[in-house]
This record gives sequence, structure tokens and C-alpha cells, in this order.
Amino acid sequence: MRIARHAIVAAVVAASLIAVLSQPAIPQDPAYHVMADRRTLLGIPNALNVLSNVPFAVAGVLGLVAVFSPRPGARPFGDPWERWPYAALFAGTALTTAGSAYYHLAPDNARLVWDRLPMTVGFMGLLTAVVSERASLTLGRRLFVPLLLFGAGSVAYWYWTELRGAGDLRPYALAQFGSLAVVLVLLVLYDARYSGSRYLFAGVGAYVAAKAFEMADRTIFSFGSVVSGHTLKHLAAAVGVGCVAAMLRTRDTLDHRSMGCR
Repeated sequence: MRIARHAIVAAVVAASLIAVLSQPAIPQDPAYHVMADRRTLLGIPNALNVLSNVPFAVAGVLGLVAVFSPRPGARPFGDPWERWPYAALFAGTALTTAGSAYYHLAPDNARLVWDRLPMTVGFMGLLTAVVSERASLTLGRRLFVPLLLFGAGSVAYWYWTELRGAGDLRPYALAQFGSLAVVLVLLVLYDARYSGSRYLFAGVGAYVAAKAFEMADRTIFSFGSVVSGHTLKHLAAAVGVGCVAAMLRTRDTLDHRSMGCR
């Protein structure tokens, strides 16, 4: 059964690679930088898209506190090393506050690098954490640094290709959407070693909602011009990270001798 699960995960990874890399190079659409809500408030251009990054700092700090100062008597990590992928997730989230705010003040490709770079640290941190807890701690240890380098490298590669006039977002797409696909498969196929899995599912669901808000940016803003989809994207994504922080704050190691479900 375990071999079959490993095979399914390997198939998902292979399918993600084939689906993305079989496509031609994907340049950054310049229209991406033109968002629906460009209002200036309190002297801040694109104010709501800038200020809505503050919740990332809150979620990141709460997560780091949960990682390094667990509640008394709790055992959120069976092995002390397991804290480091989560630390990467929350540190990346906190840094996204500055990177994304910087980008949204004057959106362009050069600034977008600083938005995406900390995000990839978060993506790879979460992926490594779930691999370590669900599939193999040893594998998670071995993949941690290479995955972080891949995430950062995907952003560097994209920007380098943009400067050469042939932008290619495919590696970044793998870092973001490929990692999410693998996380979902791992959550579904493998038993949890800790309580609180519902928080992880809620966090993934919040991120899916965030991407939906992003795609509906103008449509949402057209309803009264109150708030845009991109602003809601930031809030939903921060809620997703907050769910992971809440999980670590409340969870304990499960005793599999008395556990029959996730």
C-alpha cells in the first residue's frame, strides 16, 4: 500500500512536470501589472493592494511564535528538525509583506521579483513540511535545501529570461502550482502523525480561494468599486497561512496505535 501511494505521488510530480514543461515558454503578461483598484489613499498609491499585505506579517509572526514557542505541554513536532520547513513558510510569508507592498506601490517586472521570491520560500517550506510529516522525514531533510533553491531559482530564471526578451514563467508555475498539487495528494493519501489536519485542508482551501479572487479582480471591483479581487486575494492567502499557524499552536503527536483515521 505504501509503495502504491509513493507511486501515485511520483506520477503527480511527473504529470506536473510534463504538463508545464511541454508548453512553450510563458512570458509575463504586462496586463498583470494593471490591477482594477488603483486608488490612492493617505498618499499611498494602489493603497488597498499595498495595505492588504499587513495580514501576511501578522500570520508570519504568529506562525514563527507557534514554531519556536509552542504552548506548554504540547508536542507539535516529533523531531526537532521538523520545525525548520515551517519556519521557512512563516518567514517567507512575513517577508512577503515587504516584497508585495513594494511591488504594489509601482507594479512592474523588476519589483515583482521581490513579491515572488519570498512566496517561493513559503511554498517550498510548506511542501517540505508535508513531505516530512506524511511521507518520509528522511526525504524531507534531503529535499529541503534543494527545494528552497529551486523556488528561488524559478523566480531568478523568470526575471533573467524577461531581461533577455523571452520571459519564461514555467519553473515558477511548477514552484507554485506543482507544490500545491503534491501537498494535496500527500494530505489525501498519507496518514497524519499529528492532530489538526483540518487546519491544513482549510489553509489549502483558503489559498485556492485566494487564486480565484485574483482571477476575478476586475469582476469583484465592478460591484460598487468597494474592494478588488486582488485585495481579497491577499487577505485570503494570509488566512490560509494563519490556519497553518493555528494548527501548530493546537496540535499534538498522534498515537497511531489508537488512531484509525486522519
